[in-house]
Amino acid sequence: MIVESPSTRASANEAGRLAMNDSAPSLADRIGAAFPALALAGRRTLERIARASALRRVGAGTELFGERQPCSGFPLVLSGTIRVAQHYPNGREMQLYRVRPGESCVLSSSCLLGRTQYPASGTAETDVELAVVPPGEFRALIVEEAAFREYVFSLFGDRLASLLSLVEAITYQKLDQRLAALLASRASGDATIVATHQALADELGSVREIVTRLLRVFEDRGWVELGRERIRVVDARALADLARTSP
Repeated sequence: MIVESPSTRASANEAGRLAMNDSAPSLADRIGAAFPALALAGRRTLERIARASALRRVGAGTELFGERQPCSGFPLVLSGTIRVAQHYPNGREMQLYRVRPGESCVLSSSCLLGRTQYPASGTAETDVELAVVPPGEFRALIVEEAAFREYVFSLFGDRLASLLSLVEAITYQKLDQRLAALLASRASGDATIVATHQALADELGSVREIVTRLLRVFEDRGWVELGRERIRVVDARALADLARTSP
């Protein structure tokens, strides 16, 4: 029978830990998997981005950047969701967009390129993990790496289209239509939406009292059931039909 000494067991444990670390995906691998457009740049560019980046993990509710603050880096979201919103002196706010895994923040790229401050705030809606490329390396990548440059510029086109859609909705759709569209989209995977009336109002750029009144109208029509910080969508088709109604 072979008896292991403590030093032998320690060596074996250390070898096991090293094997586990070797099998874990590197930051370059994770960035490439989450951002296919950057993966097209090749391994050398991915390694360069990974070496320069700081990996950050923040909890839900953490403010990642605020209005009139300088941009500290270009975020590549690996997991979680960031909510970007603009705040107004009367206390109301307007959600501009969300940044999800495999996406980045167009305001960050704009601030870095223009050397300006943020015009809005970004808050972790869930626990978030992201790789942050520092400003100097971001600008160097823009100049030296065509695939990275094309990815950043594509952000502007994609986000501009979504912001124009938001402006169109605010301009031409009534609030009940926008609320119906929001509920229908949020309930696409699960009929129960976990959200406060205030959170929905913030997302729509409205006030809680009006949203509550509209939700009660929807409930009276049998389209939703209201609970504490929960809304169960009963008739998603009716909500979608209202959202598509011409003004």
